[in-house]
Amino acid sequence: MLTWATYGTWLQGDRRGWVKKGAIYDVNPALENVNRQQMKFRAVMLTKEQRICAVRAINDEAIGLGQKIYALVVCDNHIHLVAQNINLPIGRVVSHYKHAIRLALQKEGFNGKLWTKGFDKRYCMNDNELAVKIAYIRGHMNTNAEITINH
Repeated sequence: MLTWATYGTWLQGDRRGWVKKGAIYDVNPALENVNRQQMKFRAVMLTKEQRICAVRAINDEAIGLGQKIYALVVCDNHIHLVAQNINLPIGRVVSHYKHAIRLALQKEGFNGKLWTKGFDKRYCMNDNELAVKIAYIRGHMNTNAEITINH
């Protein structure tokens, strides 16, 4: 399962906790404040139209990569993706998706910084873990998300 956030919406120190290099950290208001003050661009919240565009871009890129998507949710401030392992480093896979979405949104008029640096990864080692990750993504279905499952 891959997760990445839009720029400025989930800073280190965030009240929801935060992840760095796979480790989960607790709230740290002072750290969050420092990070907020250092932002060079406005925080990005995706509109409904932008979320739909992002879903299309991810699906198109997955076809190009030959990668099966098991579950995908594009929320207003982050993306969760469960996809089949392919013969590319995971960082390159995420870069492909981030780039595809950025290009698609630029065609629709988006301008500015879109993504945070990096991403989080959680491996699924068996069918049960895969089912748990898919259920987690389905739990994100709400008015702020565009979702597609079983690509």
